[in-house]
Amino acid sequence: MAKVICAGLGPGDPDLISVRSDRVIRAAAQVAYFRKAGRRGQARAIVEGMLRAGVTELPMEYPVTTEIPFDSPEYNDALARFYDDWADRLAAMPGEVVVLCEGDPFFYGSFMHLYARLKDRTEIEVIPGITGMAGCWHATGTPITWGDDVMSVLMGTLPEDDLVAHMQTADALVIMKTGRNLPKVRRALATAGRLDDAWLIERGTMPGERVARLAEVDGADCPYFAIVIVHGQGRRPEVHA
Repeated sequence: MAKVICAGLGPGDPDLISVRSDRVIRAAAQVAYFRKAGRRGQARAIVEGMLRAGVTELPMEYPVTTEIPFDSPEYNDALARFYDDWADRLAAMPGEVVVLCEGDPFFYGSFMHLYARLKDRTEIEVIPGITGMAGCWHATGTPITWGDDVMSVLMGTLPEDDLVAHMQTADALVIMKTGRNLPKVRRALATAGRLDDAWLIERGTMPGERVARLAEVDGADCPYFAIVIVHGQGRRPEVHA
């Protein structure tokens, strides 16, 4: 029976991988990772130079593209069959298999879908990782929350009215899955009166990192690997000179 170990990779900078994940990755004889068809994959790029010679690599290529609406039955059926297939393949592998996961595996990670299929079938271990959003708010150089601030994590895929409602009630905001949803996110922030306080962080902690005020970013600029952040402004002790 296989043992599946999911190693959280953190926000992107290899130096931010935990000691435990680093040790497991370097010792692995079999490594699996998600990627888009024809792409190298972000997870694989993060561990470049860490894998031992002769390692067996198992690229798990997603079966769908952005041309298929994410909420369509066709999309969901294709993904379900993809996760079913890879759960079967991983469970049948001899020995240990290390699955790489960007950020933290249990925070919107694709590995969660494998975990749900594998947890009652084989031995499994999940190693936490620093979330991508944490890497992004540190890139701004400003604390994300103060005192009693309430922070909401939103998906850019939500309907615009839902985004506005959440943006109007939370103190601090983290908006993920931006990409082509960024124009909608920008409109929602403007409607909620929070656009001027929003930051766009692209490729946080990685080469090519960009931190910019969202209001100053060209409307046609919709980077895929980006998060939008609005900092909380809650109570804090006064700073005495």
